[in-house]
Amino acid sequence: MRLVDDFRNTELAKGLVDSIRRSSTKHVRLMEFCGGHTVAIMKHGIRQLLPPTIEMLSGPGCPVCVTDNSDLDKAIALARLPEVTLTSFGDMLKVPGSRSSLQKARAEGADVRIVYSTLDALDIAKQNPSRRVVFLGVGFETTAPTVAASILQAEREGIGNYHVLSMHKLCPPVIKAILDSGEIRVSGLICPGHVSAIVGSGAWDFIARDYGIPCIVSGFEPLDILQTVQMLVTQLESGESRVEIAYRRGVSAEGNRRALEIMYQVFEPCPARWRGMGMVPASGLALRPAYARFDAEAAFQFDPGPTIEPQGCICGEVLRAVKTPRDCRLFRTVCTPANPVGPCMVSSEGSCAAHYLYGAADD
Repeated sequence: MRLVDDFRNTELAKGLVDSIRRSSTKHVRLMEFCGGHTVAIMKHGIRQLLPPTIEMLSGPGCPVCVTDNSDLDKAIALARLPEVTLTSFGDMLKVPGSRSSLQKARAEGADVRIVYSTLDALDIAKQNPSRRVVFLGVGFETTAPTVAASILQAEREGIGNYHVLSMHKLCPPVIKAILDSGEIRVSGLICPGHVSAIVGSGAWDFIARDYGIPCIVSGFEPLDILQTVQMLVTQLESGESRVEIAYRRGVSAEGNRRALEIMYQVFEPCPARWRGMGMVPASGLALRPAYARFDAEAAFQFDPGPTIEPQGCICGEVLRAVKTPRDCRLFRTVCTPANPVGPCMVSSEGSCAAHYLYGAADD
């Protein structure tokens, strides 16, 4: 069992666990939104450390996982255009779309390249002026400012063959959509640390104010998560609902204002389709009219074809926290990291991948 002995400070971990067990008397359901938190919770056996009064749920905080098949199909269709070089972070290549994946398209001759930053994509565009270079913009508020900055740099340097296919997602609107759906009951929310470093803890004030649900912004070390659970239990036991920060080394109340300024200079909120949740208002980012010439979807004519969902895959329900990977009949049999049927098994932050790798700690 990968439990307390895996912690860097065993005594502190034991103290936090003892405190949680002593103070938790009400049955509560705590949702972690971020995929990084899901992995840490599974890897370190945190669920087994907690008392039976505390149930942990995993939300849709994996940007690769929530990317809808219709958007993946657009990226694959773009990559197959003869004049296009499509650049992407590596974790998107194996994600299956309706009929193919970027990895299969590359094997069939499409010019698909893995990059580690938008600067790499800009360099490819500068070095290949006869090619049309498209960067696949996937991610939350954490990565969107860097993509916006690349567009501003392309404008300053007059790089006319650089484009972005924006599939960025905004986190607060989808959390609101989940709470409004009433599909699951959430007692407390573990808010994402990296997203909160950009948007600030104030972005979650509406959850405590309008829904009466306490929110704690957490770091990613197992001790961070235990401290966050302790803080949530303290609020829930006393009937309070506030937003607090358990990750002050990375997060402030106001966030990174400069990053937000850059992001909203280039992008504006738009409806976005989330896997398993459909269209969520104002939860995506589209290029503003002033930067429309960088919009890959507007710059090219292509047909992604009809959207087809993978038969038997329940990634959408897993992302909504109404089911777990173990409820899927494909899990560990047909669907594995080597042969993923859905994106939750592809991404290193996906719930299915976390359960596959660390499931023994969850038995």
